[in-house]
Amino acid sequence: MICRLWRGWATPQNADAYQAIVLGKVIPEIEQRHIPGFRQIDVLRHDRADEVEFCTMMWFDSLDDVRGFMGADYTASHVIPEARAVLSRYDSHATHFEALDRRVQHA
Repeated sequence: MICRLWRGWATPQNADAYQAIVLGKVIPEIEQRHIPGFRQIDVLRHDRADEVEFCTMMWFDSLDDVRGFMGADYTASHVIPEARAVLSRYDSHATHFEALDRRVQHA
């Protein structure tokens, strides 16, 4: 299992706008592609006094599946123009981690 990790930052004033774009447009467009090996996406938000950090973790079966999503330059970030307009900065490339162990806890 591969985790594709990417981060972007927005001002507190633009954070809600970015959140609406990523949840309302970016993720639905990715889901509509029915990418082979794409299992899930997690979106995280961390509010600080001066900026808001967002982190996306996309889960794939393999790096080949990530390449199927992004192409040959699979580490490049995927940031649509609307998102770029409200982000103050973002990672130009995603980092890919191999998941060594995953333990789901049941209440």
